[in-house]
Amino acid sequence: MRLIDAHCHLQAAPFEHDAAEVLAAARAKGVARVLVPGYDVASSISARVMALGGELDASAGIHPHVASAAGDQAWAAIEDLARSPDTVALGETGLDYDREFSPRDAQLANLRRHLALGRELGKPVILHCRSKAGARDAQDDLLREIEEAGRPPAVLHSFSGPVDYAELALEMGLAISFSGLVFRAGEEASAEVARLVPDDRLLVETDSPYLSPPGAPKRRNEPRWVSVTASWLAQQRTDDPVALGETLVANYDSVFRRARNSSRPSVSSR
Repeated sequence: MRLIDAHCHLQAAPFEHDAAEVLAAARAKGVARVLVPGYDVASSISARVMALGGELDASAGIHPHVASAAGDQAWAAIEDLARSPDTVALGETGLDYDREFSPRDAQLANLRRHLALGRELGKPVILHCRSKAGARDAQDDLLREIEEAGRPPAVLHSFSGPVDYAELALEMGLAISFSGLVFRAGEEASAEVARLVPDDRLLVETDSPYLSPPGAPKRRNEPRWVSVTASWLAQQRTDDPVALGETLVANYDSVFRRARNSSRPSVSSR
């Protein structure tokens, strides 16, 4: 069967010495699409360089954790990368009120820049969103900012939050991506949300090297382990796994638009 990994930090330090081998292992397991999102200027540049080989896709953005450290010069570099036809999305950006490594006002200003540029370019904005346990203030602020920005195309990456938050996001036209986070205590709402997402706005990811699902090494998640979360999705939705895989590939190509040509490796159904 074919699968996707809609969010994998293959340019991160844990893959410094074997990124090519990790990607090859994912391909061997049927992973037909991989998106490498940036989280600061350096990682966004690295993602684009990796994508130039034609085997994966890249996005450019500033993570909320480093929002306060990203000045106008950094944003100019991100904007330049985002305008390249080789860049399929903006982000990862968003709001993190859990660890709050950057003040909230800096996170909000950073998010607004991404949303405005995403709307201008028609490219999806990849959104990280976390609140402290039992809270939902980041989710509520994120939805407000999306509405005020004119509802640009966007993806809720590594979904976390209550069911009504997902319902409102879907009303706004967002896609929702699920990661190994669904297996953690406190994320039980994700099972109901997985059944609510329309077929054409469903994505799956690893968020490698983080968020290892059951059975994967805890210290370094890899794209090949997306199969665990995809199997969970199929169970929640009572879908045939092979058919779901084809739906996920089609959704990826619809959300992250890029010319698909013969240079992209072909992965047969398994």
